[in-house]
Amino acid sequence: MAPLHVLVCCQRGLAWIPVIFINLVVCWSYYAYVVELCIYTIPNTEEQVIYLVVFHICFVLFMWSYWKTIISKPSNPSKAFSLPKAEKEEYEKEERPEAQQEILKKVARSLSICTCTGSGAIRYCNRCQVIKPDRCHHCSTCDKCVLKMDHHCPWVNNCVGFSNYKFFVLFLAYSMLYCIFIASTVLQYFIMFWTNQLPDTHAKFHVLFLFFLAAMFFISILSLFSYHIWLVAKNRTTIEAFRAPVFRNGADKNGFTLGYYKNFAQVFGDQKKYWCLPIYSRVNVNTTRGSMWHTFLYQRSTSTGLKRLTGNAAHVDNFEFLWLPSTICLNMYLNKLNCTQFCQVSANQ
Repeated sequence: MAPLHVLVCCQRGLAWIPVIFINLVVCWSYYAYVVELCIYTIPNTEEQVIYLVVFHICFVLFMWSYWKTIISKPSNPSKAFSLPKAEKEEYEKEERPEAQQEILKKVARSLSICTCTGSGAIRYCNRCQVIKPDRCHHCSTCDKCVLKMDHHCPWVNNCVGFSNYKFFVLFLAYSMLYCIFIASTVLQYFIMFWTNQLPDTHAKFHVLFLFFLAAMFFISILSLFSYHIWLVAKNRTTIEAFRAPVFRNGADKNGFTLGYYKNFAQVFGDQKKYWCLPIYSRVNVNTTRGSMWHTFLYQRSTSTGLKRLTGNAAHVDNFEFLWLPSTICLNMYLNKLNCTQFCQVSANQ
């Protein structure tokens, strides 16, 4: 029997097959469109230039967002969610589930976690040995807990979650744009080849197959993109859409919604000029305060005992924009924009 590490390496290697397949298809589509269609088939130079310019814009945005989704490492819970050494030893020695839950509850008090299991227990990952932050789930493929986990996507060989969900949605959008642009511009030459209005050259196969492939991928991606836009509008993940998160007062599928605009801003950032680019845009930087301060938006909730943090805050109805030191914001950023674990200090201190 092969050693375990050899099997793990083989499994990781095989996981890249869907990614390699997608890149091969994209490379072929690039060759077919640029060389076979634009250079060998289209006779008009002006039409060639326009098609090539727009095509390359779509191609760059598509591949940029795709590879950003792939290379962005999933965000994991910080060390603050690990059990302290004494409590960890006590937890491991204890065999009774009730006693283990008491240990977890004692540690979780300082974290102010809002969600729990269906039975009301603290959500704890025995594999990663951490208390799960809100919206965090363990990915069996990545073998780690992922913040705001949506799903594990084999086509990007990565977990889609807090760190790359914006990139994933943009990848779907730009792949649709890429496919519909190819299909719409190839259509007239597809008809000409199909009706024998153009000579039967080696470009015929590429043009015919290019149209079918682009149309097929567009239709399949359209439903997935529409579904994820709906999830963004509702501020839900795929996991939460199938199983509503459980709070102290019961399950609530709308427990994290902030309103349509703020739900989109939580994923794409509050600077609209960066919404269409696959770059990090969730954080604003205020450079007028002597050091790096960041703007975060969170919903105030008296039911969970949320207090205003130290720092300057601007009230907007039931929401607050907070400018906090970068050290605090880094932890908040890595823990789903959840301010509750940092709410131990009141504003007058």
